[in-house]
Amino acid sequence: MKTINSAEIIANSKFNRFHLGLLIWSFFIILFDGYDLVVYGTVLPVLIEKWNLTSVEAGAIGTYGLFGMMFGAILFGTLADRIGRKNVIAITFLFFSLFTLLCGFAETPTMFSTFRFLAGLGLGGIMPNVIALLTDYAPKTMRSMIVSIVLCGYSVGGILAPLFGIFLMPKFGWESIFWFAGLPLVILPIMYKQLPETASHLIRTGKKDQLIATLSKVSPGVSFQQNDEFVELRGKETKVPIMGLFQDKRALSTVMFWIAFFSCLLMVYGLNTWLPKLMIDAGYGLNSSLAFLITLQGGAIIGTLIIGRLCDRYGSKRMLVPMYASGAIALTLLGFGGNSFMIYLLVAIAGAATIGAQNIVQAYVSQYYPPSVRSTALGMASGIGRIGGMLGPLLGGFLLSVSLPIHLNFIAFAIPGLFAAAALAIVPVKNAYSNKVVIDIKPDSINDTAS
Repeated sequence: MKTINSAEIIANSKFNRFHLGLLIWSFFIILFDGYDLVVYGTVLPVLIEKWNLTSVEAGAIGTYGLFGMMFGAILFGTLADRIGRKNVIAITFLFFSLFTLLCGFAETPTMFSTFRFLAGLGLGGIMPNVIALLTDYAPKTMRSMIVSIVLCGYSVGGILAPLFGIFLMPKFGWESIFWFAGLPLVILPIMYKQLPETASHLIRTGKKDQLIATLSKVSPGVSFQQNDEFVELRGKETKVPIMGLFQDKRALSTVMFWIAFFSCLLMVYGLNTWLPKLMIDAGYGLNSSLAFLITLQGGAIIGTLIIGRLCDRYGSKRMLVPMYASGAIALTLLGFGGNSFMIYLLVAIAGAATIGAQNIVQAYVSQYYPPSVRSTALGMASGIGRIGGMLGPLLGGFLLSVSLPIHLNFIAFAIPGLFAAAALAIVPVKNAYSNKVVIDIKPDSINDTAS
């Protein structure tokens, strides 16, 4: 009989077909999550005219989906650590696909807002669980990179929304942009069959056959037997997963992560909701303004991939702190205008340092906490962050309603970047779970013993 530490098997595995399949499915899920992030900003100028909305009313509608995302992140993040990430991913996937589709059939602002809230429940819950599942199975040497690649799907989806706005809205109306979001419903049964459940959950629930089958795919070079004993590296156990975020000297880190998520999501959702409108007010046409939204997402993709790779080599904290600060600088300069090349460059940098940084900080958080509370950690941080996300559209609507100079609007969105940088600078790296795995897991953790 062998005593097998599942964390060591996964950490030492090499990237193979199993990891590729998980990466592809996760990318597909996050793509539609990102699509929904930007779709409201894409149709906002049209809805303002169609429903005769004020800037404050339009900003308020933008917060309903984020309000649902806040509850969804906390509820489904905590629930997944109890019933398994795979089940929660399926539930949340169904929620956001169905109700985003129904937004395309809304005839009034009230109906539209209701569907956005219900879709938000699913959107808020799916991101923490996909990232947690990826981290559960990614080889240690490339965890940040794998999560970063998948989170680029967020920006790819964000690019698709304004592209469809440019090419589909003139012919088929604003409703067609939301109908596209129903496509994942057809794929859901296949996706559910293909996704694995996390090893830690399979160990806790005693599903040894499924665990052996999954670990055999993760690390084909290692043989497993039915009489093997499977264990995992655990932190302190708690019946309330949220309390686990404050154990093992992680209380300060938990609060700082919440501040960083709050600040960054305020920038992300504020920009994605109001950037087209701000650029229209600055003298650009609708299509040109949507092109800036595409540039924002393109910058996020490039920033996520480059910085994600550097995080695996030099550490996430070292990369993220200057990244947030550079975003604040880029947004401030953006408000003062310039030639077209400079404007597009600053928008791309802002995308890398807001959406891209948010992608990478989620990868960082997923590695900072043990598997038993990983979804809870991401769910709580995302839930707190959604409060900032709700304030972003409201802040933009308020600033536009009082007719401030354009550069002051951009400065208002830049300031939270400095708060995010300061918060992450305080996080103590030594208390990360990923560091404890390196210290605590010995090479002889898989020992042959007499059965």
